[in-house]
Amino acid sequence: MGLERFCVKTPRMVAPLARSVLCIVGLLFTFSQPVCEGFNLDLESPTVYSGPTGSYFGYAVDFYLADSASASVVIGAPKADTAQVNVKQGGAVFYCPWGLSQSDCHTIQFDPEGDRSFSLNNTEHQVDFKSHQWFGATVRSHGDTILACAPLYSWRTEKETPHSDATGTCYLSVHNFTKFVEYAPCRTEISEAIGQGYCQGGFSADFTTDGKVVLGGPGSYFWQGQVISAAKEEIIKAYYPGYFMQSVEGQIQTKQVQAQHDDSYQGYSVAVGDFSGDQVEGKTTPMGSYFGYAVATTDINSDGMADLLVGAPMFMVRGSDGRLEEMGRVYVYLQRGPLNLELRLPHLTGTEAFGRFGSTIAPLGDLNQDGFNDVAVSCPFGGEDRQGLVYIYNGYSEGLREKPSQVIAGQWAAGTIPASFGFALRGDKDLDMNGYPDLIVGAFGVNKALLYRSRPIVNTTASLTIYPTMINPEEKNCIVTSGNASVPVSCVNLSFCISADGKHLPGILDFQVEVQLDSHKHKQKGAVKRALFLDSQQPLLQRRMRVRHGERVCNHTKIYLRGEKDFRDKLSSIYVALNFTLDPKAAADSHGLRPILNYQTANVIEQKAQILLDCGEDNICVPDLKLAVHGDRKEVYLGDDNSLTLTFNAKNEGEGGAYEAELYVVLPPEADYSGIARNNESLTQLTCSYETENQTRYLSCDLGNPMKSGTSLWAGLRFTVPRLKDTHKTVQFDLQIRSKNENNSHSEIVPYKLEVVVQADVILQGVSRPDKVFFPPVNWKLTKNHEVEQDVGPAVEHIYELVNNGPSRISHTLLELRCPLSFQGHPLLYPLEFSTEGPINCTSDKNMNHLRLKVSDLQLCADTHLPGSNESCSNVECWSLQCKVGLLERGTTAILKVRSSVWAETFTEVVTPVVWNKPDIENTVPLWIIILAILAGTLLLALLIYVLYKFDFFKRSVPYGTAMEKAQLKPQAASEA
Repeated sequence: MGLERFCVKTPRMVAPLARSVLCIVGLLFTFSQPVCEGFNLDLESPTVYSGPTGSYFGYAVDFYLADSASASVVIGAPKADTAQVNVKQGGAVFYCPWGLSQSDCHTIQFDPEGDRSFSLNNTEHQVDFKSHQWFGATVRSHGDTILACAPLYSWRTEKETPHSDATGTCYLSVHNFTKFVEYAPCRTEISEAIGQGYCQGGFSADFTTDGKVVLGGPGSYFWQGQVISAAKEEIIKAYYPGYFMQSVEGQIQTKQVQAQHDDSYQGYSVAVGDFSGDQVEGKTTPMGSYFGYAVATTDINSDGMADLLVGAPMFMVRGSDGRLEEMGRVYVYLQRGPLNLELRLPHLTGTEAFGRFGSTIAPLGDLNQDGFNDVAVSCPFGGEDRQGLVYIYNGYSEGLREKPSQVIAGQWAAGTIPASFGFALRGDKDLDMNGYPDLIVGAFGVNKALLYRSRPIVNTTASLTIYPTMINPEEKNCIVTSGNASVPVSCVNLSFCISADGKHLPGILDFQVEVQLDSHKHKQKGAVKRALFLDSQQPLLQRRMRVRHGERVCNHTKIYLRGEKDFRDKLSSIYVALNFTLDPKAAADSHGLRPILNYQTANVIEQKAQILLDCGEDNICVPDLKLAVHGDRKEVYLGDDNSLTLTFNAKNEGEGGAYEAELYVVLPPEADYSGIARNNESLTQLTCSYETENQTRYLSCDLGNPMKSGTSLWAGLRFTVPRLKDTHKTVQFDLQIRSKNENNSHSEIVPYKLEVVVQADVILQGVSRPDKVFFPPVNWKLTKNHEVEQDVGPAVEHIYELVNNGPSRISHTLLELRCPLSFQGHPLLYPLEFSTEGPINCTSDKNMNHLRLKVSDLQLCADTHLPGSNESCSNVECWSLQCKVGLLERGTTAILKVRSSVWAETFTEVVTPVVWNKPDIENTVPLWIIILAILAGTLLLALLIYVLYKFDFFKRSVPYGTAMEKAQLKPQAASEA
């Protein structure tokens, strides 16, 4: 509803209706474009009528079919300027003849006069106020009569008061524009808010089928509202130009009721229909919280009784986030008996936030000629850029279908105000006389009205036949020519037929037909087509078929099976799809419209053929798949690459082959595939592919197509397991044999588990420098006071290295260093300081540099040796370091560096070497033992030589005696020698 339609300047009316004004102004949102399913309204070439800028041309629309020879459209423009004297934006109604250009639209002169006045006490008083009266806000036609209303028209009663009442007024054009009469039933002496002073008669209006006028006046009696009805013949009789108040014979109207019904706005929207069962039409006038903003009546389920549709464009829907959003809704009530209305579910609910779905509802008649009336519902602020949408819903035996058959989007985006495409709708009239009703859509925000004509509907019957349906690969009954060679192939017959009928169709219809082999319902690996057409050797056949109205046309061809090496899938059906459409380049009918297929007709037909298998009479193979798995290890080490070979045995013990059989291996996240095990000739060499699907990595290995009954094969797969985590105790591979058979197609899943083990080769080694200390040191003097480290004695430096050679990492390691402080009752070592490198943190006891000596920079050498002592810390006093080692990865080290001084004052009386044994020579044999061993060995050797000499061991001898003796040997002995 437009903004000005709400702005009635009365204290009582502004407050309740201003809420809607604010909601309309605040529509600044982004909308999604709906997916349209086109049907028979021609959206490509609508007739567009344009009116004066700013006139709100298109605010109200209707057909005008005065006789069979003329057809036109009437369009209201409630803010148009007119030629009326001293009237600003009085509003107008335009007449647009069908078949002529839109520039031929012209205004209908319902009321050429300006404001009227009367004389009271020799003074002229203005009687009515036609500026901004919104004439043309309501427009309805019936036969040769047009009703146009100005709901904001005001008049002043004969009382001496400056106050005027917004009673509203209407005009009727009768007998094809030959006579005009005014009808203002609210212009009475019962004025102001208490009576009909704020009636706004004509705010809504309609005609009954027999020509009675029905007006809605929502402002009467403190906005209780009322509905007024009278026969147009009686209105014409009662009209007298000089009279402001008239009495119409037979006029009926609702009366004032109790005060609790104030602000009900009865008459806000009206529609007529038979709801009493006596063929007398009643009025529906609901209005409450915008339920009833729009109402319409039509027989949508074709049971002979009018049904009711009620719009609630501000209905709120709770979204997924829990917030309420204004979506709009339309309620459908089926009349099951006189005044027996049954609410049908589900309701029609909008999908565009703040789109005001249900603002206008228009009966369309039987748009698609299926025997059920259809309905248009507007969403004037929906769609992309708020250009407005109109939804077409088809009727059927149970009411309205839940999904629209067509969605019409406006052509203009919102400007300073929304285009409001769909705010006005009118249908159920055949303007171009092609046998189908048309639709007018108003878009007053851009001063446009559009006429959408209905295209003729083609109802088709199609068939697709394959015979025989079983293709035997062994029976080569057709020939395919490839180059100069002729190849025998297995083939079957294929036929497809189309017939068409409908109302007002051209004599010949052109169809585009496609037949697809191995259609989209069955996806082949690598998109390989298993069957081809014999003539073209292609998987797609395209034909143009010309079908006469009411006749049936057929086409015959053959398809053949390709060689077994050309495809893998022998088990599943070969789907054949027939798709047909009307040729878009075909000529239009006599009305300039191209026919369209009925959207409820299936234009895709599928049949299937089967490849004959070696599976018995029923052509069904039932395998029995078994799988056994073992690996070359049961454990994997944390931090290692962990090479692994899985050897499996796959069997088919069933009665039939397993087609497209594959070994399916799901890899754990810690593992990687390396390849096929090839170190054993007894293992089958597989073809495997490594793939990822939904973050699952798997291996697929071909086991045969088919994997015949009785098959037993051994094969091996190699993996690595490098990404182990210390949070998992096991790693699992899942293996399974899968096939495409319909029955018993898979084996049991066989898991193979590996235990995750932590193992680390940790070495602790150390060095010290110097490896020997001699006393007394050079230029050393015994002092009583010790201030620097040299006052104690020479320094000894130590390095301890903790090395992790892996493969696993270690953590939470404790390293303890303990060294003696004394030797034979005398001080031995004085600990000075320590430092660390790597993930190690140490703390010392109180003996570390307890004299607070000044320490020089720590200088360590890599070739020093580990110090030692023959004394045990269990026998003497020791100092200690406690070290905590953190995470130590494979190949990394932690180093502890310690510096101590040897107490020199202990050895001042005797020069004694203090020897620090190196770790690599601590088991060396003393030198005197080595010398003694050499001498003893030499003596023993001399003795042995002497004994051998005495036994003539060193004298030379000739084998087999002398030469003479050798010559006397037998030939055989000589030969053996």
